[in-house]
Amino acid sequence: MTNSRVKGRGAEYEVARILDIELGLRFKRDVEQYRQADRGDLLCVDMDFPAVIEVKRFAKGVQVKPAWWDQVTKAAKAANKWPLLVYRYDRQDWRWRFPASVLIELGKPVNYLGANPYSELDWNYAVEMDTRTAMTLIRELLAHEASKTSDPKNRLMVNSQS
Repeated sequence: MTNSRVKGRGAEYEVARILDIELGLRFKRDVEQYRQADRGDLLCVDMDFPAVIEVKRFAKGVQVKPAWWDQVTKAAKAANKWPLLVYRYDRQDWRWRFPASVLIELGKPVNYLGANPYSELDWNYAVEMDTRTAMTLIRELLAHEASKTSDPKNRLMVNSQS
């Protein structure tokens, strides 16, 4: 029988390595996740990464479990960031889940003066993608974030309604 904590730790290291190779950003495991509620699994060493990352690795299944998404959205709300769920079942590829509102935000021009920026979709609307697509999206999100001013209202924070 596999120790779930060992399997989870291995999955976290695997995702951290993917993020390092693809984005050039180093991530470490958040050891406080076992002592304190509402924390993600990985912390970026190089920058204030705009998402809380939760990593899940299980033997059998085909789609995300709602409890996983609930867990990462709760942690993201506590951290004032957006949720990023990364999961994989045995003999399957990694899946990356973002709130749809993150993609909507990315489509807006910098210093967008349109509708109220806090009226976006809630995090129950989400999109999933493979690793290659997710890395492309994250690179674009980081570039979009960097192009904004230091005004806290311009942070890539999307509505966290439940």
